[in-house]
Amino acid sequence: MSAFLEAKDLDAFYGQVQALHGLSLSMERGTITTLLGANGAGKTTTLRAICNMIRTSGTISLNGQRISGRSTERIVEMGVAHVPQGRGTFTTLSVDENLRLGAMTRTDHRGIEDDIEKMFARFPILKKRRSQQAGTLSGGEQQMLAVARALMLRPQLMLLDEPSFGLAPLVVQELFEILGQVNRDDGVSILVVEQNAQLALKIATKAYVIASGRIAMSGAAEEIAQDDEVRKSYLGY
Repeated sequence: MSAFLEAKDLDAFYGQVQALHGLSLSMERGTITTLLGANGAGKTTTLRAICNMIRTSGTISLNGQRISGRSTERIVEMGVAHVPQGRGTFTTLSVDENLRLGAMTRTDHRGIEDDIEKMFARFPILKKRRSQQAGTLSGGEQQMLAVARALMLRPQLMLLDEPSFGLAPLVVQELFEILGQVNRDDGVSILVVEQNAQLALKIATKAYVIASGRIAMSGAAEEIAQDDEVRKSYLGY
């Protein structure tokens, strides 16, 4: 059976600077995979490369279809939702308006309304803040809004870049519990970049460790978590 998401021999560049070097990875449909590594290792670049936000070579396929070379807009239409580091909410728009922007490629108006209510059930704090400008929300609330907005696309694949960054531990725990529910209940495949390696390895089934733009280690998340040498060399705990 072919992989749901697969990257082969992926190089990526910022101008003349090469950030990824022959990186290859794959994940199965309906799973959570995590990318781990130090700052500057190439984790964020990998997510950007999947969305064709930077110059790349190599091949990337989703569900058997090649997406490398397609426009970012087309990749989104194919069901890839990207939640960037820093959340990326539209701060001057309300919570409700942000959610509707997440569904802007959809035409099923009744389904959109149903999904907004579903997001409010999944993130009750957002319902309380429905008419509030996103820029006035707390960091945790903004991150929940960013995830909810991505889910409004009804994605096949969600790319998450450092979802725990700058958040209080209790908020992080709640957010990761919701991500687990999204994966189990909705079948959304999740590729997550995360500095909190211990937390990421708890919810993931597979892990890749990136160092200097290359895959340094990969395997079952549980095995990576128990490998003392990997933890000391690459994960810092």
